[in-house]
Amino acid sequence: MRKLRVPKSVLVAAIAVAVLALALPPVAFSQGCSLCYSQAANSGARLIDALRSGIVILIIPPLSICLGAMFFTYRKRNLFHQADRRLESWSDW
Repeated sequence: MRKLRVPKSVLVAAIAVAVLALALPPVAFSQGCSLCYSQAANSGARLIDALRSGIVILIIPPLSICLGAMFFTYRKRNLFHQADRRLESWSDW
């Protein structure tokens, strides 16, 4: 099994993004919609819990689609490279 080698520039960029994300305040990640905020603040605890569970439920399908696409892409990563090697060996003749 081959080891995955990550270029240093990609690693440095990933670390920089992680540090930047941790340095930003949590308020910067939300939209800050005043209407949504006031509606949620005026509602009861039951509606707030329903809103939170709805957000979690709505994120599951896109996340699973993206993870599935990444999984299948990773599994099929060498399929085309092997075909290219066979074509190159015929071109040597």
